[in-house]
Amino acid sequence: MEAKAYLRNLRMSPRKVQIVLDLIRNKPADLAMAILENTPKAACEPVAKLLKSAMANAENNFNMDKNNLYVSECFVCPGPIMKRIRPRAQGRAYRVLKRTSHITMVVCEKE
Repeated sequence: MEAKAYLRNLRMSPRKVQIVLDLIRNKPADLAMAILENTPKAACEPVAKLLKSAMANAENNFNMDKNNLYVSECFVCPGPIMKRIRPRAQGRAYRVLKRTSHITMVVCEKE
């Protein structure tokens, strides 16, 4: 039995989000939340919100005990890339890629 939560089109590079997800993978949910609250990364805030959502889904939709939950799976995929232009010297234009992320989090109950 597993409960999932998704975060789509987060305006942050998948590379930055991946660092935070590696910290909480296969950890108990309460420990993962503590890690996210005490890590000084910009991605921690949306990931913590997503973890809360996954825990709430597990508790309300699947009647799991929230004290026995752990992060069984979490990964990030690249979302759509917004292409912007930055003016440069002598009338040139450089392309700026504003990357987005799709995050998936799965929590399971310990047997």
